[in-house]
Amino acid sequence: MEIGLYFGSFNPIHNGHLIIAQAALELAGLDEIWFVVSPQNPFKKNKNLLHEFDRYDMVRLAIEDNDRFRVSDIEFDMPKPSYTIDTLVYLKEKYPDKDFKLIIGGDNLSIFPKWKNSRKIIDDFGLIVYPRPGVGNGQRPARANITYIDAPLLDISATYVRKCIRESRSIAYMVPEKAARFIYDRKLYL
Repeated sequence: MEIGLYFGSFNPIHNGHLIIAQAALELAGLDEIWFVVSPQNPFKKNKNLLHEFDRYDMVRLAIEDNDRFRVSDIEFDMPKPSYTIDTLVYLKEKYPDKDFKLIIGGDNLSIFPKWKNSRKIIDDFGLIVYPRPGVGNGQRPARANITYIDAPLLDISATYVRKCIRESRSIAYMVPEKAARFIYDRKLYL
């Protein structure tokens, strides 16, 4: 079984995440997508980061109608900051019958050599790379174990969604309805 791992803060999850995940599922021939909620990204500051359980719940609500999407809290009990290679190795040990591929944006591909054990990630697991606005999406260096998908170029960001919430503007059509209801009910990001 081929599993695409979509790591992220999902702060909050938005429809861009879901569209990318669906495109990766179909275009890379995956069986499932696991949304791995990261407690702390080593490359990002924690300033506006909601508690990991709130972000997990938002993802769970956003994907619950898709039987090929899963949410994972695998990194919650791992040392922080979370390093992707450590999570990948742990998942492979826990699920030896599954093949895991890492889903990343084209913007991350340019900095990927800075990731801990980046070569091992490519060699042992592989990458699925989706295009990002403003990134040289036409330049696709050929390399074994890297698959490029032609997903839609989406410029929805969690930062923009949080700004809309703080300014009392609608997040309709940007955030899945159940996740948006969770945000409003708990008065998050205000």
